[in-house]
Amino acid sequence: MRDTEARTAALLEALEERILVLDGATGTALQGFDLTAEDFGGPAFEGCNENLCLTRPNVGRGLSRFYLEAGADLV
Repeated sequence: MRDTEARTAALLEALEERILVLDGATGTALQGFDLTAEDFGGPAFEGCNENLCLTRPNVGRGLSRFYLEAGADLV
């Protein structure tokens, strides 16, 4: 719980100092990965971006890294 409080305090402090930048259009960015139905866990899950957390976690981490390197404050 203390971690949540510390993170909240840091977020509020940053918001008082400047406008924060959020990550971008995740669905659009995922299209650049040329993912197949198998990447999503089979044809029944094709296009279910949330399922990529289970089947291809490296894709989600790569997107987060991309947004942070581009200057996003929040992902």
